[in-house]
Amino acid sequence: MSNSHPLRPLASVSEIDHIHLLSEQLGALVLGEEYSDVTFIVEGKRFPAHRVILAARCHYFRALLYGGMKESQPQAEVCLEETRAEAFSMLLNYLYTGRASLSSAREEVLLDFLGLAHRYGLQPLEDSTSEFLRTILHTNNVCLVFDVASLYSLSALSAACCAYMDRHAPEVLNSDGFLSLSKTALLTVVSRDSFATSEKEIFQALCRWCRQHEEGADTQEVMSAVRLPLMTLTEMLNVVRPSGLLSPDDLLDAIKTRSESRNMDLNYRGMLIPEENIATMKYGAQVVKGELKSALLDGDTQNYDLDHGFSRHPIEEDGRAGIQVKLGQPFIINHMRLLLWDRDSRSYSYYIEVSMDELDWVRVVDHSKYLCRSWQNLYFTPRVCRYIRIVGTHNTVNKVFHLVAFECMFTNHPFTLENGLVVPSENVATIASCASVVEGVSRSRNALLNGDTRNYDWDSGYTCHQLGSGAIVIQLAQPYSIGSLSVTDLVVHFSVLMLQLQRRQSTSCLQRLARAQCG
Repeated sequence: MSNSHPLRPLASVSEIDHIHLLSEQLGALVLGEEYSDVTFIVEGKRFPAHRVILAARCHYFRALLYGGMKESQPQAEVCLEETRAEAFSMLLNYLYTGRASLSSAREEVLLDFLGLAHRYGLQPLEDSTSEFLRTILHTNNVCLVFDVASLYSLSALSAACCAYMDRHAPEVLNSDGFLSLSKTALLTVVSRDSFATSEKEIFQALCRWCRQHEEGADTQEVMSAVRLPLMTLTEMLNVVRPSGLLSPDDLLDAIKTRSESRNMDLNYRGMLIPEENIATMKYGAQVVKGELKSALLDGDTQNYDLDHGFSRHPIEEDGRAGIQVKLGQPFIINHMRLLLWDRDSRSYSYYIEVSMDELDWVRVVDHSKYLCRSWQNLYFTPRVCRYIRIVGTHNTVNKVFHLVAFECMFTNHPFTLENGLVVPSENVATIASCASVVEGVSRSRNALLNGDTRNYDWDSGYTCHQLGSGAIVIQLAQPYSIGSLSVTDLVVHFSVLMLQLQRRQSTSCLQRLARAQCG
C-alpha cells in the first residue's frame, strides 16, 4: 500500500550538527606550518597561521592581513609588540576552535588574554573572560583586575571589583596589589562612599602607596581622598601630622569642619549591599529600644495577633519613646519597609530618623500628619547610618504604636520623591498595595480594588452609596504624591468606581463621590 505523503524524519536526525568536528579539525591547524601563509612573531616566538581563518573570525586581522599593507604579502611575518606569547597562543587557539580553557591559565595570562580580546574587538570573548574573572576575585588579585578593567572601560567587571573591595576593604588596603594600582584607579577606589573602613587605615595605606610611587606621584591629589574630619583629633595629631604629607592648614581645616558641622553632615563611609535587607541578625542588627524587641527582626510577617508577633512603644507627646534598631555597622541605605499591625482597620502615624552616634538625628521619613496602615514602602535620599529610630505619633484606636516587621536596604530601583512623598509609577489603589475601602457598600469589602472590571452584575462586583448621602472612601496604605486617577462608573441606581492612582496630589485617603442619575 503506497503513501503519497513524504516521510518526515524526526527532528533529532533531520539536522546535522558536527560543529565539534569542525572545531577539532580546524584546531589541528593551530601552530602548524602546513597550509600556513602568515607568521606572527611574539616575544621572539613564531606562530604560523592561516590568514583566511583569522580574517573570517576577526575584523582586526581582516584589515591587517587583507588591507593592502605589507602584512598582506604572501608569507608575511608580522611582529606584534606589547603582546605576551602565552596569551597570544590562547587567542589563536580560540580563533581556530571557538574554545578557551580559562581555569587552567595563570591570572596574569588571563589579564593579557582579556587585553588581546579588547584590542582586537572580540566582544563575546571579552565578555566571557570578564565574567570568569568576576568569579575568581580575591584579595590578592582584585586590584590588578580592577586596574585592567578600568583601563579597558569594562563597566561590569569594574563594578564587580569595586563591590568586592567594598566588602573586604581592610584586607585590600594591606595587599600588595593595592600598591600597584594606578593613580586613577586608586582614587576611584578610596573615594567611594561604600569603601567602608576606618579613615586611619585608608590614610596609612595611601602613605605606603605614595612611598612606592615617589617619582611622578601627585601626593597632594592622592591625599585629598582622605576624609580628615572623620578622624579623631588624636589620629590627626599622632598619625597624620608626623607623616608630613598634609599641611598644618589641612589639619586645622579638618578640625574646624568637625567642630562646626553636624555629625550627620560629615561625609561618612558605609557598607553597600544592594537589594538585600541588612536589618537582620545575619548582618548584626538588633533592636535596642522598644518593647517586645525579639519579634521585630525575626522575618515572620504572617504569625501575629493582638498578643504577640510585634514590637511596640507607648505614644508620648514629647516623642522620647520609640523603637530603635542598631545596625551591625554603618550602612548606606535609601529604602525601608515597615509592616504596621493591620489585623483590624486601625491606622497609625509615625516618623523615622537615622543617626551615626545616637545624638544627632536626621528625619528621613515624616508621616506624622498622615494615617497609614499595613505595609509601608519608603524611599529617601541615600544616607549612611548606624541607628534607625521609628517613632509612632498616633494610633486611631489607642495610645500604643505596633510594628510587626522592619526592613532596610539600598535599592537601585528608580524612584521619584516630591516633598518627601513617593511618586508612584503604577496603580497603588490595589489590594496588593494594601489599599482598602473604608466607606461604601459592597458584598465584597474590596471589590472596588480587586482589578476585575468584567465580572459584575446587579448583585455583586461593585461598591455603592446612597445618592445625596455618604461617600465611597478609599484609604491608601501610605501618603503618595499623585496626579491622575481613572474612574469607570456604571450609571443605574449605583456607581462602580475603578481608581488608578499615578502621581502628584499629596494624600493617603482619596474620597470620591459616585454620582449617577437614574435613567
